[in-house]
Amino acid sequence: MNPRSIPWQHHFIAVGMFVLAISAPPVRAADPAPMPIFDAHLHYNWEPAPYYPLEKVLTLFRQQNITGILATSRPNDGTRALYEARPKELWVVPFIRPYRVRGDIQTWMDDPSIQDLIETEYKRGYYVGIGEFHLSGKAAATKWVKRTVDFAVEKNLYLHAHADDEALEILFAHNPKARIVWAHTGFSTAPEKLAVYLERYPALWCELSYRHGITSGGKLTAEWKQLFERYPDRFLLGSDTWVNERWDSYAGTMSDYRSWLAQLPRDAAEKIAFRNADRLFRRPGDDRTATPTVDASSNVKARK
Repeated sequence: MNPRSIPWQHHFIAVGMFVLAISAPPVRAADPAPMPIFDAHLHYNWEPAPYYPLEKVLTLFRQQNITGILATSRPNDGTRALYEARPKELWVVPFIRPYRVRGDIQTWMDDPSIQDLIETEYKRGYYVGIGEFHLSGKAAATKWVKRTVDFAVEKNLYLHAHADDEALEILFAHNPKARIVWAHTGFSTAPEKLAVYLERYPALWCELSYRHGITSGGKLTAEWKQLFERYPDRFLLGSDTWVNERWDSYAGTMSDYRSWLAQLPRDAAEKIAFRNADRLFRRPGDDRTATPTVDASSNVKARK
């Protein structure tokens, strides 16, 4: 066809399409998924009903790329609901909480009926640990606490202890074979003392929710960066959803973790974020969500 015979309107349309094509911004690749996190301090309390229904909780975990949780609740109904839902995309590690009501926090260490609760709940056959429980100072020295520790050792269970330094030492004195996840890492125990504990107690792992002093102005402090790089196998992350506000701020909690994880070498960051939990809690035959494969461009560009 003779080009002169093509209507001028067609030339105008063709030129316009060409201009749009060269001026349009390039198609942007999807943002990489954030680094996976195992939440090692999750409460799904039923008092008398959960703050978020189960489906909303599972949706939140998907949105935040939470691949596993250390699940506890008061009473244990919430933990059972999470575990027995068998969510395909979430690995639920259930712990027995030695509380029926909030008041048990103050009395469980002297209450023989709590040991009955623990042993009865254990018969369900799927629990991996006991806790979170609260202990301060010599309150940890009772015969019922010792019985709980010995029961955990006998049944190959972890203990999840919200304890001060003195109570932590008493727990290990009860039975040196105890394996303890230390909730909040003592809140404010000095990093140099933490290093002493990590050397003294090879079966101690430190969970970091509400932990004071890790960052300053958004940057890892020198002492915590050194601690993480020296003991990357000994730390876990947690949300501690003990009140409803912690559910509302869940996304921010995980964002804060990923911010300082990005300041660590990738290997250390991945261990703290999820690989340590996989190594500690996975048991033979546990097929719930294998350890995720992390693309090198994921997370928040963790330092090589």
